[in-house]
Amino acid sequence: MTNQTTAYETGSATSGQDALLLAARVLLGAIFVQSGFGKLMALGGFIAGMESQGVPMATIVAPIGALVEAFGGLAIVLGAWTRLAALAVAVFTVAATLIAHRYWDAAPDAMKMQQIQFMKNLAIIGGFLSLVASGAGRFSVDGWRARR
Repeated sequence: MTNQTTAYETGSATSGQDALLLAARVLLGAIFVQSGFGKLMALGGFIAGMESQGVPMATIVAPIGALVEAFGGLAIVLGAWTRLAALAVAVFTVAATLIAHRYWDAAPDAMKMQQIQFMKNLAIIGGFLSLVASGAGRFSVDGWRARR
């Protein structure tokens, strides 16, 4: 072991880390903003889709899910209440994955695509858990509030 310290340990990597956290938040959150607001604008179709998949109380669950997806995604993009928003959207993604991407129950011709979607969602959940652990970084509403 040497006495040298890395750039990360001395804090000189902070702005690079903050830029990467900004990119991660925008890339993770953008799809949820788009999808969530799309569901809110066509809520009847979203409710019908959930009912067709056997989701109980779909008329209550669907609007809550769409709101979490849209506004949680927006909070993540902005870096506002990031840890809470990332946790909420991660939980939403777990539920959505278990409802919509049950590849083990899919027809043989759809099984591979559903498995890909399932695994993609696992990676997205991992990204959200990383934000829960790290926070938003300096280039965020949370970072701005911390500096005040």
